[in-house]
Amino acid sequence: MTDSLPDEAFWRGRRVFLTGHTGFKGGWLTLWLRSLGAEVCGYSLTPSTEPSLFEAARIGEACRSIIGDIRDLPALEQAFRDFEPDIVLHLAAQPLVRRSYQDPLETYSTNVMGTAHVLDLVRRAPDVQAALIVTTDKCYENLEQMTPYRETDRLGGRDPYSNSKACAELVTQSYWWSYFSAAGVPAVASARAGNVVGGGDWSPDRLVPDLMQAFAEGRPAILRNPDAVRPWQHVLEPCCGYLLAVEHICRTQAVSPPAWNFGPDAEGNVAVGEIAAGLAAAWGEDASLEVQCDLNAVHEATLLTLDHTKARTDLGWRPRWSLPTTLAKTADWYRAHRAGNDMRAMSEQQLSDYVSA
Repeated sequence: MTDSLPDEAFWRGRRVFLTGHTGFKGGWLTLWLRSLGAEVCGYSLTPSTEPSLFEAARIGEACRSIIGDIRDLPALEQAFRDFEPDIVLHLAAQPLVRRSYQDPLETYSTNVMGTAHVLDLVRRAPDVQAALIVTTDKCYENLEQMTPYRETDRLGGRDPYSNSKACAELVTQSYWWSYFSAAGVPAVASARAGNVVGGGDWSPDRLVPDLMQAFAEGRPAILRNPDAVRPWQHVLEPCCGYLLAVEHICRTQAVSPPAWNFGPDAEGNVAVGEIAAGLAAAWGEDASLEVQCDLNAVHEATLLTLDHTKARTDLGWRPRWSLPTTLAKTADWYRAHRAGNDMRAMSEQQLSDYVSA
């Protein structure tokens, strides 16, 4: 099996409209696209945290940055038409499970109607060649089963976030069958990635940001669900897959709505407690952990793994960094930020390390 990486010749000079560029994945993807020679227009809300990867790594300098809401169709359409993209990467979302319980309407309007807005602009754009809709591994109906989920498994979700992402997948499938299944129209696909870690994520109620903040402050990090198993991977792993997926759909004619899982090999399917212990060891400096289970917590799945055979077969994609390397790179990034280092240079160096792995 080949070990594929994005093709610089494909991306050089491409005009890429990227929603969600102020977010965690969107920021890393913007840096990668810039390194490949693409021209990026980012459209997103202001960063939702302080600090943020967007500010720390100066992502706004790597693209044409537009602050806007994907729920605001006239503003989104104006930005889209002004830029005239070749490629669309849709990452903007309300990405937090616990927040989705607090504000389900925001979650559905962003994740479902926001996706519909993007797809409809693609449908009406004469020059777009391809669009990738990024969802999540939580789009599957989670039966708490040992068997990893495949792209053909049933979509679903109990909590508003997971359910909204399943809905976004259904919207994408409907648009594909209705508008994008013939020759000569934009190629459209979806991508479903597992839990990502890496430098620059400060979202609330996420494991790595909570751990890094606690370690930096010299206090014990609190684990609320240490036995939950997830597919853990560095953020650059799915970003690599997203770019390969776009290249693939531009070269091939699909017979059904294309979708790919991007997740780790078996070694990355581990419990929260194991990830926390690995990050504590990588951080050093007497980092400590404390378990405080909340019996009144909202429902979150305790077992979720992905089968990425299809991505290997179709795209030549595979995970490049082992779990220990992933955790070490993550801790290195946050330590560098704490020390006041140039985080744009640090991020670009880690991207270079990933490509040359």
